[in-house]
Amino acid sequence: MKKTLVALAVLAAGSAQAGITLYDQDDVSVSLGGDLEVVYLKGTADGSEFGQELQDADFSFDVRYATTSDFSVGAFWEFSGDKGQADTGNAYFGFYSDNYGSLKVGKLDTVLDDAGIGSDYQFGVSDFFDNADFGGKESARYDFDNGDFYAGLGFSQNKSSGKDFYGEDGTLIDGRVGARFADLDVVAYAGQADAKGDAVDNSNKITLLALEASYALDAVNVQIGYYDIAAKGSIKNTKGGNTFALAADYTVEAWTFAAGVDTTDFDLAGKEDEVHGFVNAGYGIAPNTTLYAEVGFTDVDNSETGLAFGVKADF
Repeated sequence: MKKTLVALAVLAAGSAQAGITLYDQDDVSVSLGGDLEVVYLKGTADGSEFGQELQDADFSFDVRYATTSDFSVGAFWEFSGDKGQADTGNAYFGFYSDNYGSLKVGKLDTVLDDAGIGSDYQFGVSDFFDNADFGGKESARYDFDNGDFYAGLGFSQNKSSGKDFYGEDGTLIDGRVGARFADLDVVAYAGQADAKGDAVDNSNKITLLALEASYALDAVNVQIGYYDIAAKGSIKNTKGGNTFALAADYTVEAWTFAAGVDTTDFDLAGKEDEVHGFVNAGYGIAPNTTLYAEVGFTDVDNSETGLAFGVKADF
């Protein structure tokens, strides 16, 4: 999972699809969505060199049929060209109600995929999400949002292909509960993975917790987050431990300036604590299109300052 930890907006259950409306007539609507990102990047690993990367190249269709004034059904499918490799992204059936929320079944991301703070592009809070793949080909997700209160519940099982996070025969269940109070938004996430197979040295139950809060004051947005991974047994590709993160951004006209820092205390014996951070500036050159520059840093041994210059667009 590529995760940059931009704070994700919570979509109201049953709301109109994002993107460009291609057709809306006779209780049928079709929307087109997509994103593209090209970046010139030098990572924080020692000896990293600048290189151009195509990181996002996706488009999707969202088709919905209104059966009543409150209820609609539809299908969503996404095509991904990330890093120049063609693949199928999310693909699911959805059931949407203005009053009771939405239910999606198919290949999709579960609730924990929405966790994360910070308006970063390349060098954000990463340790909580390293090698974590929330969702998959056999998943279901329910979301409810009435504006003041929101909640969600997700389930994923993996019977057909291996996953680094919870094995080729594992399961994941996760959920969240959040509330909005004027300019304050608080949310709690929880999840448990029953990990099996080659990704795991021993039988595992992985518990994940996340607490986040954001406060908007005019053009300034401040966010704080706490993330914890605990496991019984050992995991080859997941770093157990806890991460504390703080981030803020400021918008003035077409410019957005952001910064963030996190510190992680690992459970692994002999694994030293790590600090990561970023500072960036983005300029909106057109609707939903941003030119950006970002600096990333870390105190990890054998590391250096990371740099990124990119452009991204979404619709």
